[in-house]
Amino acid sequence: MIPVLETDRLILRAPKAEDFDRFAAFFGSDRARYVGGPITREQAWRALAAELGHWHLRGYGRWALEEKETGAFCGIIGLWYPEGWPEPEIGWELMDGFEGRGFATEAAIAARTYAYDVVKLPTLISLILHENIGSARLAERLGATLEGEFTHQRLGLMQVWRHLGPEAVQ
Repeated sequence: MIPVLETDRLILRAPKAEDFDRFAAFFGSDRARYVGGPITREQAWRALAAELGHWHLRGYGRWALEEKETGAFCGIIGLWYPEGWPEPEIGWELMDGFEGRGFATEAAIAARTYAYDVVKLPTLISLILHENIGSARLAERLGATLEGEFTHQRLGLMQVWRHLGPEAVQ
């Protein structure tokens, strides 16, 4: 079962079928270029199913973000460690219209807390393409530091951002 987390403005919950159209629109757009897109609706369906399957295979994963005020699906954020990744990461995508409001920071802090307090992960990274300045800024806001590079077989050369450890965020 996927736990529900709450922040001041967000509910972090399991992705559901009603999220798919907005999810597919994001991943079908140029905005998804930093996370393996754009992709087709069929590929987006598989990607959404992978989000749910990750929870089953790893015991943790990424949540759908729901804005409390409106009930709108506004992103996917959480813990991600698929095959081919060097370590568990905090990963994020915000849907169109939800950028610049601090939602990613708010949700990523909740996900990091869950990773350290519940899953007991010792460390987290974020893999970010060099061109993705917005994600690098978010990693910095979270206290992460640029540690090095990693070459992903499909996405290419990525920056490795190391997040603060559990002892630093308690």
